[in-house]
Amino acid sequence: MSAAVIRYQVRPEAAEENQRLVEGVFAELAAVAPPGLRYTSLRLADGVTFVHVVDGEGLPELPAFQEFQRGLAGRLATGPTRDDATVVGAYPH
Repeated sequence: MSAAVIRYQVRPEAAEENQRLVEGVFAELAAVAPPGLRYTSLRLADGVTFVHVVDGEGLPELPAFQEFQRGLAGRLATGPTRDDATVVGAYPH
């Protein structure tokens, strides 16, 4: 399986807004439940670094994800960087 790992830092004053928007994506995912999509988002201990792991299709089509993307450039301090990855294992499946 292939996946993408996206990492970036936001400006400190934008961190809470970024998290709120990511949480909105997860709320929509819970309501829509697109088949075959796995998505994980992490906020690291520094409070400004976010890591997203995406495996599957359908995320860009979600209105909440489009809202998250719309203002991302203004929230960024560094990045984003994207690395393609191979899923070795995941729990739960």
